[in-house]
Amino acid sequence: MCGIAGIISSKQFFVNKENLQKMADALVHRGPDGEGFWINEKQTIGFAHRRLSVIDLSNQASQPLHYLHCIITFNGEIYNYVEIRDFLSKKGFVFITESDTEVVVAAYLFWGKDCLHQFDGMFAFAIYDNKKNEVFIARDRFGEKPFYYYLNKESDNKVNDFYFASEMKALWAVDIEREMNHHFLLNYLTLGYTSNPINKSQTFYNKISSLPASHCITISLNTFTFSIEKWYEVKKKNTGDLKNIHQTTTSFYDLFKTSIQKRLRSDVAVGTSLSGGLDSSSIVAIIHQSTQNNQYKSQTFTASFPGFEKDETQYSKQVAAHFGIEQHLILPSEDDLINDFQTLMFHQEEPLQSSSVFIQFMVYKLAKEKGVTVLLDGQGADEILGGYKKYTHWFLQELLRTNLAKFKQEKALLIANDFLETWNYKNYFAAIFPKLAAKQLQAKAIHQQSNNRNISKDYLLQYQNTNSLQKPVIKALQDILTYNTNTFGLDELLRYADRNSMANGREVRLPFLNHQLIEFTASLPSSYKINNGFTKWILRESVKNILPENIVWRKGKIGYEPPQKKWMQNKQIQEMIVESKKKLVDKSILDKSVLQLCINAKNAHDPDNFDWRYLCAAQIL
Repeated sequence: MCGIAGIISSKQFFVNKENLQKMADALVHRGPDGEGFWINEKQTIGFAHRRLSVIDLSNQASQPLHYLHCIITFNGEIYNYVEIRDFLSKKGFVFITESDTEVVVAAYLFWGKDCLHQFDGMFAFAIYDNKKNEVFIARDRFGEKPFYYYLNKESDNKVNDFYFASEMKALWAVDIEREMNHHFLLNYLTLGYTSNPINKSQTFYNKISSLPASHCITISLNTFTFSIEKWYEVKKKNTGDLKNIHQTTTSFYDLFKTSIQKRLRSDVAVGTSLSGGLDSSSIVAIIHQSTQNNQYKSQTFTASFPGFEKDETQYSKQVAAHFGIEQHLILPSEDDLINDFQTLMFHQEEPLQSSSVFIQFMVYKLAKEKGVTVLLDGQGADEILGGYKKYTHWFLQELLRTNLAKFKQEKALLIANDFLETWNYKNYFAAIFPKLAAKQLQAKAIHQQSNNRNISKDYLLQYQNTNSLQKPVIKALQDILTYNTNTFGLDELLRYADRNSMANGREVRLPFLNHQLIEFTASLPSSYKINNGFTKWILRESVKNILPENIVWRKGKIGYEPPQKKWMQNKQIQEMIVESKKKLVDKSILDKSVLQLCINAKNAHDPDNFDWRYLCAAQIL
């Protein structure tokens, strides 16, 4: 796990050690264990690397790493590198390190671009192939690891200059302009959007693009041409006899267990985040049942909020006690938010949905204090297994069209188990007319944005782009799960996790994002995800014999959140919000009437969390 950067240019004076050093210095938090640089003889390409040592701690595994006629700068982990290395060794490849980095290059030399399909992991890398005189760049399937770039081109595919880095601050360090994307900012301020589902390469800055998840780039240094393509789509796989519930559940458990075991591979200490919810508790349980890894120190890390009605500490303590695991607690407060907010925003670079992001930052900070470098986390489970309450609406809409008797049964059970909060005529309408429902949701978003009185009228007229507010047509539960996993939703959480962990020089690994597990669950009927009044049903079934019953079959869904509403009533935080509003008014983004409004403190996951958005937006201007 590291920070990477590089420059490709037809102008030799851009590709120099001074510029690469500036970029590396901006990423020092991502790789506190060392740095490295490489520039080719023609001075048309240069790589920089900051290292966080996790696999093979020796100097031989430092980067940029040379292997035969290739050079790589790599950020991430390939969890199945042992199996790939064994295969390639039999094909005649010789390895001088124990690192996964060397395996990536060898795999590229053996399979070419198709090497990407061999990897179970999170990654963003650039490989220079000296024989082909071209650069191959790739990002992992779901976007766990970031890759930002600035492209100065003569035409659609002709490159003048190409700068890339793990974080935007490395691009700003070499004077790439920090020009605000106001279309994007308007969508955030009015609707809370932190990404553009229509154009995944967009960021909050016009000059900087993000390589979308599951995409790769090829740049020829002979012709200085640029091409980008998508290399992965989730494909449904054979799940066996779906009527055999035990067999299907066992298959799910085996895939999940294998994913966890491979994500425990490390030459440094490994621990887990533990919220007390089903996802992180399941990871802890399976580790306890199956680990053979001596580096795993049975340490968990939990944020606690005594007295807060949504605090889950009692459940996390029960899980830790059940398995005899050492639990470290941190109690974030509004004073911590005040003291660390600017640091948080410096690392995140783009706005946040809520203060929940800060809690994650504090958990990883605690792991750093305790000397645990790698953490397993439960992100992704809700998106692939239908864990959020909102998914029960689409599940019931699907049943309404396909099985009326089952619809009535599940609706009653979901209400009884506190997984369904609202159901009205709009849901019946959406079930019967999904295309029209999508159009109406878009119209609602446009109306909400157009009628936001806090936004300057001139700003709205200049920057509103209704095409970016399109909504997907949802006919079945899996449609929305796929959309949230691959297009809009999960990417936001992955950005938070990457920046928060890397800000503290920690590595976070996500077992639920193994692509084989995701392909398996995407192939299952909705009844394996929501069933008998419970969300994430197949996960509950698979771990019901290894976790306490009240953890497995907890009713209702508590989002991962702090007492944000209380915090926003703090005088100093309110002063921060007022100053943020003034800045946005001075920039002619907000109407000056907003300064007369009282601050509306909201819970972390409440809609229309405008004052929180103003606080974040002012930090990135």
